[in-house]
Parts: sequence; structure tokens; C-alpha cells
Amino acid sequence: MSQESLPPDAAPEPPDALPEYAERVLEVAELIPPGRVMTYGDVAEWLGEGGPRQVGRVMALYGGAVPWWRVVRADGVLLPGHELRALGHYRAEGTPLKEAGRAAQGHVPRLDMKRARWDGGGHTEGHT
Repeated sequence: MSQESLPPDAAPEPPDALPEYAERVLEVAELIPPGRVMTYGDVAEWLGEGGPRQVGRVMALYGGAVPWWRVVRADGVLLPGHELRALGHYRAEGTPLKEAGRAAQGHVPRLDMKRARWDGGGHTEGHT
């Protein structure tokens, strides 16, 4: 679509601009306090839009500049391929973990979701 065919009030986004949904997801990730986590589904529910897969896609594409390790899988399994980096952040922040059993691959702990999960309490500004 050429710029001439765009409605007058629809200015094209600069090529490096984030989609609005991505900006909103990243804003929620930045609200999560150190030592706490939200699941992909929690973030989608907080926003009232999208779902876990959409949030995961945003985090995969744009999440490097925010505390990505605080947006997690609901089962508490650490992000495959980033386990050791995430684990360093969790230990530094005091995020509750469950030590891995001997049968666990690589003996990497999981997040203790009952204790680590954050419901957004106390940070309702910007909640839509």
C-alpha cells in the first residue's frame, strides 16, 4: 500500500517502531518486581488482550531489553536455551525455586510458582 492510499490520519509507523501490543507486553514485564514472575497467560490476562502464545512471541522478538526472565511458562520450567542466564537472575533476585530432582535433565531447578507468581497487586496504574 502506498502512502498516497493511506487515510490522511493514518501516518505510517517508522520501521523501528514497536507494535502497540508489543509495547504493552513489555511495559507489564517491566512492572514485575524482582524476585517475582508472571506467566505468559498472566500477562495476556492483565492486558485483556491476546493469549500466552502472543505474549511469548512478543517476548521472543522484543523482550531482550526488559527483565525477560520474569515472564515465564506456567509450569515453572526455565526457558529452554536460556536456563543458566535466567537462573543467575533468579538467584540474584531471590526468586523462589524448587531444586531439581536427580531425574531432571541437567538438574536445573524450576520456579516455585506458588511462591514466585505475582498477581500485579500494588501496580494498577496502566492496567487496562
